[in-house]
Amino acid sequence: MSGPALPRASRRRRRRRGQDGQPVVPDAEFSSYYGLPVLNKPTWEALDIAGYLYLGGLAGGSSLLAAGAELTGRPVLARRARLGAAGAISLSLAALVHDLGRPARFLNMLRVFKPTSPMSVGSWLLAGYAPLTMVAAATDTVRRFRPLGVAATAGAAVLAPAVATYTAVLIADTAVPSWHEGYRELPFVFAGSGASAAAGLALLTVPWAEAGPARRVAVLGAALELGYFRRQKRRMGLAAEPFELGGARRLLRAAEALTAGGAALALLTGRVRDRRPAAVAGAALLAGSAALRFGVFRAGVASAEDPKYTVVPQRERLGR
Repeated sequence: MSGPALPRASRRRRRRRGQDGQPVVPDAEFSSYYGLPVLNKPTWEALDIAGYLYLGGLAGGSSLLAAGAELTGRPVLARRARLGAAGAISLSLAALVHDLGRPARFLNMLRVFKPTSPMSVGSWLLAGYAPLTMVAAATDTVRRFRPLGVAATAGAAVLAPAVATYTAVLIADTAVPSWHEGYRELPFVFAGSGASAAAGLALLTVPWAEAGPARRVAVLGAALELGYFRRQKRRMGLAAEPFELGGARRLLRAAEALTAGGAALALLTGRVRDRRPAAVAGAALLAGSAALRFGVFRAGVASAEDPKYTVVPQRERLGR
């Protein structure tokens, strides 16, 4: 006599188990309705926006170096850092306007001031910082109106830390997983990256006798950048995975090698009165900072394209 018939659903569940009773149903694939991603990936051009992130850090770090050189009587370092800050922020604004499409869109962001919006705060910050760097560089170039130039240099230095780091707050304020989950450490990473880039530019252009502050800033900036980025990846969990995949991994590995190597070489050049090692160290630091920004940008785009980086952390938070 046969036993009672199993319900149809029970028979289906039974067929989906192997002989050892373990489920053999394949793991779920994360997708959304109609095959569309959970998030719309950033539509920003990498060259424009990653370049904007990089150049802002370079400008901020250079303004701080310029102010320090002014206070310690290093005129060549102060002049080159002023020019570096003015040039970097000009190119950064050009990259931003190019991505926006036309200058009027940037000017429209100045119509209101919204303290809760990183974009609004950043726009006003740039509107105040950029003219100060231009005045500082112009007065130094024409060798006139020195008190005005000194005041502009000091004003730019006051705004410089925010200029170097606000872009980290800006991208962390988005829903892009690999950017948003790094909101605690990313400003420190960008601060260190901006400092090492500014030190690199100084080492590349300043005589050995005046490059002492740049060498020290290079070591400090590299330690801050590399230390906080490793801490960020450990804390982020699954959202850190895109940093270790594909093109982002190659860029970030290059950034780590270039920044660490450049800082070590910069430290050694303090004992060698030769411009060539300092120039190599400076070029490595500049390239390492750029590779970091482009790597972070690329990892963020990749995390937005794959639904698991959005869905899995949400489920884990819900479970907790």
